[in-house]
Amino acid sequence: MDPSLPERIGRYRVLGELGRGAMGVVYRAEDPLLNRTVAIKTILLSIDPAVRAEYEARFRQEAKAAGGLNHPNLITIYDIGREGDIAYMAMELLEGIELRDLMKSARLELPFVLEILAQVADGLAFAHARGVVHRDVKPSNIMIVGERRAKAKVMDFGVARMHRSEIQTQVGAVLGSPKYMSPEQVAGGAVDGRSDVFSLGVLLYELTAGTPPFAAPDIGQYVLQIASATPAPPSAVNPALPPMLDLIVARALEKDPALRYQSAADLAADLRACLAQPGASPVTPGLDFQLESTVAPAAGSGQLPLARRFDSRPGLERLAALAAAGRSADGAPPPLAQRLNEDPLLAMLAAVVAIAAIAAIAIALV
Repeated sequence: MDPSLPERIGRYRVLGELGRGAMGVVYRAEDPLLNRTVAIKTILLSIDPAVRAEYEARFRQEAKAAGGLNHPNLITIYDIGREGDIAYMAMELLEGIELRDLMKSARLELPFVLEILAQVADGLAFAHARGVVHRDVKPSNIMIVGERRAKAKVMDFGVARMHRSEIQTQVGAVLGSPKYMSPEQVAGGAVDGRSDVFSLGVLLYELTAGTPPFAAPDIGQYVLQIASATPAPPSAVNPALPPMLDLIVARALEKDPALRYQSAADLAADLRACLAQPGASPVTPGLDFQLESTVAPAAGSGQLPLARRFDSRPGLERLAALAAAGRSADGAPPPLAQRLNEDPLLAMLAAVVAIAAIAAIAIALV
């Protein structure tokens, strides 16, 4: 064992280091009471007293926010404690890959993106219904796990906000990652679950269009973009995307929260409706991926999602019937070449007419 590693943290036996940051280290550890492997997130409290109180409060905030949530698409918190100058949190050990790293390694196919973000929306909807707003939805806080990398887990509720919070931020203070912030968040205003919906909309745009919806040379101009700029539809950047995706993104990125999706559950419903559109394949080339069913989203409030405002089944059934009858959506017959291939008698008649026409032209030229 590495001599630089602590032997134990609380009751947990340290097995190795998983990662480290400016304020602490994350370890792989064993829980001897329950005989399971966990991740131990720590922060060092022997720091500048001016910032210690805020970080310790934020650490407790994460434990309380995520610790009260039990959902397949949210990380599970098991325990919290203190060992000398170290505060620690025992949580579910996730074996997988961060969405951030997956984005760097491959261009993700649309079915994968829609299903994974629908799962993220499911988890956020569950959290929102219990008064928890994540406030830092971004690729590095989403882990893709499972044998076929088909399940999303939302992590790091360190800047989450509950209805009653121990963290008292100053007026105008901004917490989170600017690239994925909502307009009300960059303005330092009050946020609710609709702010997380905007962040998911930014991520959806980036994953499908292949470029972020907002771009600027510095943070000040970037904030102005978030607050006032309307990005081009994703299909203008990637023409292969379906029109329904443009509608979903436009609604998720509304500047006014009242015009945005009123719940993450509604966004999840529309993402799955888009996934069910004709031409969407359940398999993502280049990834060992299989769509995985998740908890059905709860009924949302406010405006209905696209999936419930428009019933496309009659139209799809009509298209299928027309295709079976050999006609197009507007009722027109198929091209002549297709009809000749499908009808031998018609092909023979066409050949006789063609020979007669050639003979008539030859006689006329004599």
